[in-house]
Amino acid sequence: MNFTLSHEQQLLQDSAARFVREHGRFEDWQKACVDKRAYIKENWQKMAELGWLAISVPEDLGGLGGSAIDTMVLMEQFGKGLAREPYVSTCIIGSTLLQHACSDIKEQRLNAIMMGECRIALGLGEPLGHFNLEYVEMTAKAQSGGYQLSGEKSHVPDGSTADWYILPARTSGAVDDPDGITLFLVSANALGLVRKNFRSPDQRHVSSLVLHNVAVSDTAVIGTIGGGLALLEMAVDHAIAASLAEALGIMEAACSVTLDYLKTRQQFGVTIGSFQVLQHRMVDMVIACEEARSMTYYATENLSSPSHVRTRAISAAKTRVGQNALFVGQQAIQLHGGIGTSDEHIVSHYLKRLVMFELSFGNIDFHRQRYASLGTACSDQK
Repeated sequence: MNFTLSHEQQLLQDSAARFVREHGRFEDWQKACVDKRAYIKENWQKMAELGWLAISVPEDLGGLGGSAIDTMVLMEQFGKGLAREPYVSTCIIGSTLLQHACSDIKEQRLNAIMMGECRIALGLGEPLGHFNLEYVEMTAKAQSGGYQLSGEKSHVPDGSTADWYILPARTSGAVDDPDGITLFLVSANALGLVRKNFRSPDQRHVSSLVLHNVAVSDTAVIGTIGGGLALLEMAVDHAIAASLAEALGIMEAACSVTLDYLKTRQQFGVTIGSFQVLQHRMVDMVIACEEARSMTYYATENLSSPSHVRTRAISAAKTRVGQNALFVGQQAIQLHGGIGTSDEHIVSHYLKRLVMFELSFGNIDFHRQRYASLGTACSDQK
């Protein structure tokens, strides 16, 4: 597979790498966590000034019209700095779905996102959902001029700082029916919406939402009534591809930190990197990163493929990169020894982030099963 970047993409990579070096220092990350900040607002505004928040917005809507490869290049560098800015939630999922909103909402919200003045969060997780996008218990009852939403979303990444939520709700059908799901844009200040905030092990800010007869207008509908699942799957697949690139960046950073440690840590009068068994383990980590890079490119390049091809490629990549991510993170901890488990060392946070990556948007077992079922479906179609 060709990993060659265009000249413009190389410039973007260099710019993002410099940004992480200057504004993504581990000390600043630690301070933000201690201060209980969900992200560093100054960094978010700098991203807006650099145009990064407009990459996924088409040119005819005022954006840069960037490709999925552009996003991949950016996310890989963000991973190396453990960036907690809500880029995937707002600029991947939010920007992708808002393009299917009514014209006024689309223009207002996308412009606000590109200016760094609006953050979006997608409410997927439900108590009994188990990663299945078609499982939606939240209901949307039609009323004069709009709908009333009632139900619960148990896991909303970046929900604590979101100005707007995109929520799948059921306008018809059973709770696990693929038809009858509609996407709604709901204000974080909506009457009847109750939010509870908490932090995940990797210091990401997550929320749970309870809605009781929350009124929204007809203009809050994204896409078509009852046909939201296809849009939702497309947006989540784009988010997974971006997360793969982020995980790749974390894995490479973990390898770099571990290699430096092996070259400097001494035992029995010699550096431990001179021990052949540790050299072999380091090589295995590097190979795992290269496998992850191949699968990340494979998934990213298939985002524009037909839906069944795209989804199968995403599940294949999520499975393999998830396996390799856990391997690299665990090996980095083991090669560092006890110091690697401490909060004061960045390698422990690499592992925590990689563990949460494996769980996000479906874990290894879920995507392995989805990959197999999609293969069966494709064979049946033939």
